[in-house]
Amino acid sequence: MEVVLEKNLKEQFEQLEKGAQGNIAMAQINPTPANIEKNAKKVMKYIKKAEEIGADLVVFSELTLMAYPIMDTIDRHPVIVEENIKWLKEIAKLMGKTHAVVGFVEPRNGEKIGKRYYNSVAVLGEGKIKAIVRKSLLPTYSEFNDYRYFEPSPVVGCQPAGSLGDFGQDKIKKTDGLIEINGLKYAIVICEDGWNDKEFFANPMYELDPVAELAKQKPDVIINCSSSPTRSKKEQLKHNMFSFVAKKYNTPIVYVNQVGAIDDISFDGSSRVYNKNGELISRAKSFEEQLTIANPIKSQGQIYPLTKGLEKTLTQQKVFSLDYEPDLERTYKTIIQGIRDYYSKNSLKRAVLGLSGGLDSSVSAVLLADALGAESVFGVSMPSKITSKESNEDAKILAQNLGIKYAVAPIKEMVTTINEQLEPLFEKVEAKWNGNRYENSYVQDNVQARSRATLLWGISNEFSATIPIATSDKSELYMGYATINGDMSGGFAPIADVPKTKLFALARWLNKNRRQKNAIPDAVILKPPGAELAINPETGTYLKAEDALMPYEFLDEVIWRIENKHESYHDMIDDKFLYETKNNVTPEQKKEWLDKFYKRMSGALYKWSILPPSVIVEGRSINKNDYRQPITSGEIDYKGQEVSKIAEKLREI
Repeated sequence: MEVVLEKNLKEQFEQLEKGAQGNIAMAQINPTPANIEKNAKKVMKYIKKAEEIGADLVVFSELTLMAYPIMDTIDRHPVIVEENIKWLKEIAKLMGKTHAVVGFVEPRNGEKIGKRYYNSVAVLGEGKIKAIVRKSLLPTYSEFNDYRYFEPSPVVGCQPAGSLGDFGQDKIKKTDGLIEINGLKYAIVICEDGWNDKEFFANPMYELDPVAELAKQKPDVIINCSSSPTRSKKEQLKHNMFSFVAKKYNTPIVYVNQVGAIDDISFDGSSRVYNKNGELISRAKSFEEQLTIANPIKSQGQIYPLTKGLEKTLTQQKVFSLDYEPDLERTYKTIIQGIRDYYSKNSLKRAVLGLSGGLDSSVSAVLLADALGAESVFGVSMPSKITSKESNEDAKILAQNLGIKYAVAPIKEMVTTINEQLEPLFEKVEAKWNGNRYENSYVQDNVQARSRATLLWGISNEFSATIPIATSDKSELYMGYATINGDMSGGFAPIADVPKTKLFALARWLNKNRRQKNAIPDAVILKPPGAELAINPETGTYLKAEDALMPYEFLDEVIWRIENKHESYHDMIDDKFLYETKNNVTPEQKKEWLDKFYKRMSGALYKWSILPPSVIVEGRSINKNDYRQPITSGEIDYKGQEVSKIAEKLREI
């Protein structure tokens, strides 16, 4: 791997005084979990380049050598912790005047109480490990589970490197947690330690604020080594918080963030610097590895643009909106990075998916083609006896437009054969179970979906480095409107956190903004979604998804209100939905939709638990790395009751 400096970046380096106080290089890299050697070699190359351009200090992200999150790997395989210490010491030996801040897992040698490890960064320079900083605030919400693995540091700021053995230790110039490098005093914190300002947050999560403690010592610069995932509206929070804190303490802030994806979690990088007035003076690219340099003392640096549209959201209020345009490029890049890194870090190369001619599979195919290359994607049209000619044609046109491989594999005979086995079996079971059969079962719907999944898994098993793709979207997953071992089945689920209304907007955005315009046929975007698994007995036409569920605009707002505002059933009954401002909805109809939502959501919990790895995109998700709810809580009373009246009746009994 070569660290390439762009032409304008070279010019930027030349404008800074070589070797000047406060020239800080931000090393925004994409590490591979537990591949210590690969990560360490990348770190060394970035350090070498930072030395060449005369940086005073080069800063890496949280857990650089191990990658974040590392999860239970370090407990199950402690040898990799030993390896990360060995490599840290080797990197230290190579250090000269340019210092480095490198994230690693630190063993708590000799400690009998508490967790086995610290989440730490090491300050390296002049051939030595000069100091250690340990993370104090360990998040245990959403996708974060730090306290499962790490012990919180009892103190904030830089400490002697005594726990790493005798190699290269030095008496550092430090005052109450600060470290002096080339005449400047630095306060260093790790990710969450910099996200707890009690004036900025209405409800801070921790009593301790490490930044506030270190700010008392008047540092020249505050450094935050972070691994902060990208989400909807996350940039708004990040930008305003760092700007606020820098201005509050009249101290520049350097924030270096991990880039790349690890399983379901995608990191956008976008490392940046704010000067003492809270003004943004430098920002690295989003979703790309990069080495960039800035001088926070002199307010010098290069500002790369955010993904298109995010600048518009920095002052937006938290309200539900169908205007997804400001977040579509970020959504696209988040999913592309998620697919690409999942494949590359797992030595996978090819994807196979069913092409139904519908919106979900069409958008998934485009994203896969862009992430992996069209030559690595195979679409299979698997029509049944009730699949429309229009859907077959739309699938074929999409494949041609994208240039992906394509084949047709009808499932009519497969479904017939399965039914020939099922019908006599059902009779035998019914005889011994004395009936109890559903009046209206979903057997035929699911047999079709599972037949298709069988074909896709067959291709995956027959051809190397290939996995099938699950194409369910967030809205339908919430409602359980997806088949286990059917359309939910696959090795990766790229759009599982994209609500349907946003998926429509993303499809239009893809047609407009990709190099190849209009890859998705207009008919796919215009026709009402439906799985074409059954005929609506009332209309004699294909059962539409909204007929079985509710209007997607209403459904997606219910999801948003639950995830972002934690609203209850009665909150939503009493409040007016965006959908209601444009459509006449009776109170009875609204109640019917909400009742259906909660009933179906309760029944879908077990499906969420077996969802394949997917990309977290929105502010909140049902991804199991982000949200956990007992499957056996399906009978929870989401409405709430007047408990006093119920209790009074019980007392009477």
